Amino acid sequence: MKIAFIGLGNMGGPMALNLQKAGHVLSAFDLSAEACRKFAAEGLAIAASAADTLETAEVVVSMLPASAHVEGLYLGSDGQPGLMERIAPGTLVIDSSTIAAATSRKVAEAGARRGVAVIDAPVSGGTGGAIAGTLTFMVGGAEADLERARPVLEKMGANIFHAGAAGAGQTAKICNNMLLGILMIGTSEAIALGVANGLDPKVLSEIMRRSSGGNWALEKYNPLPGVMETSPASKNYAGGFGTDLMLKDLGLAQENAAAVRAATPLGGLARNLYAAHSLAGHGGLDFSSVIRMVMKPA
Repeated sequence: MKIAFIGLGNMGGPMALNLQKAGHVLSAFDLSAEACRKFAAEGLAIAASAADTLETAEVVVSMLPASAHVEGLYLGSDGQPGLMERIAPGTLVIDSSTIAAATSRKVAEAGARRGVAVIDAPVSGGTGGAIAGTLTFMVGGAEADLERARPVLEKMGANIFHAGAAGAGQTAKICNNMLLGILMIGTSEAIALGVANGLDPKVLSEIMRRSSGGNWALEKYNPLPGVMETSPASKNYAGGFGTDLMLKDLGLAQENAAAVRAATPLGGLARNLYAAHSLAGHGGLDFSSVIRMVMKPA
């Protein structure tokens, strides 16, 4: 297929490369000139603008940081028209950004008026999953549109779930990331407590991983440097999923909880702890760096 891919960050760039490796023809763009140079060197064709990626595109994939970016891209901002006015009827739009469900529904409604199919398909799996092509997609939209998207999604991920109508993918994603944020804080506290008592963090992590405290952070993403070579913690918390991105997602979860009058006390506490961690100057570090809040100084 001919695919327009917009957003070449830590997640989007590897996703685009996997599509190209699978034989799709891509035209890609990112507002970051550095990201464009990096992935041009990897062989991606870089367009001069987001609008220029649309030429002959059958599918548009976007992977952007926040609701405002997605709404601006497709619906316009500051008096400038969005891409939806230029996307040809019959085109399929796959937005893999993690944003407010209401924004996804707004973009989908605008697409329907233009004859453009839109699905929200946020992902889980981190940068490792993006590189390996093993992401989990949580999809909101019509089932027929998901089936159209499946050949594209399968080249970037290993698991594809239909969560429901437009916006449902986003709701599933914020539930998942709220749980992830809570689990990372709990895992960090447990490791810090063990280390404060003189335990070997590798041994303790393995004990908990194989016991009732086992979770994804212990399996794939240990927050303490030196315990797991592949985790961002062992790379000075570089790359991965930034603290400020986790803070954004936890904020979306709290906004949603308030809207539907749901009780999420641990989600609210996790959001406040990540806000404090960000204010302390760690917003650009991987979210697992939250362990620094609870570790005793060496």
